[in-house]
Amino acid sequence: MNTLSLKYEQDFQGWINQHIAWLKTGQFHELDVEHLIEELEDMGQSNIRELENRLVILIAHLLKWQFQAAQQSGSWRSSIIEQRVQILRLLRKIPSLKRELPNAVSEAYADALSLALEETGLPEKTFPLVCPYSLEQLLDKTFYPHPE
Repeated sequence: MNTLSLKYEQDFQGWINQHIAWLKTGQFHELDVEHLIEELEDMGQSNIRELENRLVILIAHLLKWQFQAAQQSGSWRSSIIEQRVQILRLLRKIPSLKRELPNAVSEAYADALSLALEETGLPEKTFPLVCPYSLEQLLDKTFYPHPE
């Protein structure tokens, strides 16, 4: 194990700071390329995970709003608003995530459905098999589904 790997394993923040300095000064030959690639890939996945996690909460609350209308509350509305604000913020900061949205919604729906089932106690057949909301509806600050 070379000293770069050792520093990476023992002092990650120090490793980052050193790499920033090397990049700024053009000392590319010093870079720990293997770990740098690994960290960049993980950063991209982390952004997608955040998008999916926020979509899970948003979709679950929209499902509850629609299919358990008698229980609608200010906290559900607040959660819907908050998730939309954070998703839109994330998309503004990382515009390339927009192309990940369709897949992220598909990935998030199963967990959102599971959450809605657990929180409502309603039978599974109550809810659609696929996400009933378009991307436009999910991100539209004024969209709240009509009760079923």
